[in-house]
This record gives sequence, structure tokens and C-alpha cells, in this order.
Amino acid sequence: MRRISAVLAAMLAAAAAVLFATTVPAGAAARRIMPLGDSITGSPGCWRALLWNRLQNAGHTDIDFVGTLPPQGCGVAHDGDNEGHGGFLATNVAAQNQLPGWLSATRPDVVLMHFGTNDVWSNIAPATILGAFTTLVNQMRASNPAMKILVAKIIPMNPSSCADCAQRVVAFNNAIPAWAAATTTQQSPITVVDQWTGFSTATDTYDGVHPNAAGDQKMADTWYPALVAALAGAGPDPDPSDTPTPQPPGDCTAAYKNAGQWQGGFQGEVTVTNTGTAPMNGWEVRWTFADGQRINQIWNGTLSTGGSSVVVRDVGWNGTLAPGAATTFGFLASWNGANSAPAPTCS
Repeated sequence: MRRISAVLAAMLAAAAAVLFATTVPAGAAARRIMPLGDSITGSPGCWRALLWNRLQNAGHTDIDFVGTLPPQGCGVAHDGDNEGHGGFLATNVAAQNQLPGWLSATRPDVVLMHFGTNDVWSNIAPATILGAFTTLVNQMRASNPAMKILVAKIIPMNPSSCADCAQRVVAFNNAIPAWAAATTTQQSPITVVDQWTGFSTATDTYDGVHPNAAGDQKMADTWYPALVAALAGAGPDPDPSDTPTPQPPGDCTAAYKNAGQWQGGFQGEVTVTNTGTAPMNGWEVRWTFADGQRINQIWNGTLSTGGSSVVVRDVGWNGTLAPGAATTFGFLASWNGANSAPAPTCS
């Protein structure tokens, strides 16, 4: 039985290698994507397999998942290289200067970071964890000044041994957008990806912490649009002669979401999708708040306001969208009395 299992594992590994070898076009420079985190990313982190295959099926074949760790199962052929270290704390990785070696060995263009679960479990303050995130981001940019960084609001956590962990996750996630807005740059943008909203520890994990099959699917689906948008701006600087032709207004949509609300404040997110058949080169989203809401801070967008009217434009790096691609901007705002959702338009 062990020999048969070993042979089967070898066959699966070979199939994965063949799949990768045959999906990168000859002569193309693959964009290198590092999944970074703890056991939710790497042990076995089957959301990576689902994400990889969705990207392949959608025609994103010029990619390479990278990391110093090999695939850890999942039973699905995929490019399983990763940097998901079970039990690791982001604060320890930063303090022990572990990331530069991983970056040097793999040279990623994009990092998908779902990190901090073990830090939260250890009752480390959000500010301390985010200080470690800043160290990691600086190391990423030292490796690649144009690094595209996707940072997750981590999935909910409710282990039987930690009654306070669920609320600690909320406190940590609520601190991420402001940190990202202060740390992002035009050359090396940080995109916040909300893995928390819509994820249930009761139905989407097998132990209150780690995703089951349903949770893996949700994580892959949430990473996908943000990663596709990042890939549109990753890799070598484009040839000016290849600049996309702007497409007519109206060939995009803007989907508004209240991503979290508290007394007097809330976080909003808007996903802009190119619904046309030609590449977009710049977008603009408009809406009117009906209840006097006021935006105080924004990331991944350029804000203009006049009374209750809101206009948000791209920030350059996220303005070019291929057909079907999407990008998300977010904001923090105040409200009082009512907080009805507006109906944004996109052009």
C-alpha cells in the first residue's frame, strides 16, 4: 500500500510539472507569484490549487507560483510552490529576517499574503503585527521595487481553545486598511483583499481555524479578481507602443459593498470590472451618498468630493484592465442615522 501511494504521489507530481511546463508560452517571461503565510497558506493550502487552475482556465498561463516549500497534497495537479510555513508568526519572520532569503531564492513579482493568524492567536497587538508587516513589505520592495502586494484581511478564527480569538481577528482586520493606505505606493501598491467577509468558521473550516473544501473555494474565489488586477500591472515595464486604446465609456461596472460597519463609521469597497471587449486605460466611478456619509480615507483610488457627490478615479497602476479583469478600491467613512448603499456608475 505504501509503495502504491508513493508511486501515485510521484505520478501526481509529474503531472503537475508537465502541466506547468506546457502552460507557459515559449519565450514568455512568467509573472512570479509568491503565496506567503502560515498553515492556512501551506498545510496544505488547497485554495492555491483552486486558484491556480482557475487562472489557467481563464487563459492566465504566463504565471509561476513560487516559494521554497513544495506542494503539500490536495490531489489536484497545480503549481504548488509556496511560502506557507505552518505555525509561523509574521512578527517572528520579520524579527528573524527570514523573508529576504525566500525572496532571493524565488524573485516574485506579486505576493499574496494571508498572515497573522498565529500572531492573533498569541494575543499580539494589531499595531505590533502591522509593524512586522511594514518590515516585510520593505523587504519585498528591496527585492523588487515594483512588487505588487496583496494583503488579506484574514479569515475568521474561533478555536475551542481561544474564546477571545474571534474578536481579536476583527480588531486586527479593522486595522489593516489604514495601514495599507499609509504604506502603499504607486510603484509598489498594496491591495487589501477581504477574506473575512462571508467566511464562516462553522461551515468553512474543519476546526474553527483552517479552511475545509468550502473554505478553500471561497478563499480562491476572493483572491482571484485582485490577483488578476495585480497581474495586469506586474512584470516588465510595457512598451509605450503597446499602450491600450481607451475603450468607450460605459463598458465597465462598479459594485459597491459595505465591508464592515461600527458606531459612526464604516469601511466601503468598490470593485470595478471591465465588461467590454477592449482593454481599458483609465476608469472613473461616481455616486451620491443619500444619508450624508463622508469619506475620510481612501486607498487604491483618487478621491474628489463635492457635498454628497463622490468621484473616484484610478491611481495609474490599476487603471489598465483587460476585458473581464477587475480591481478594487476601498475607503473609510463616517455615517450618522442611516447608511444606505449608493448605486455607483462607471465610465
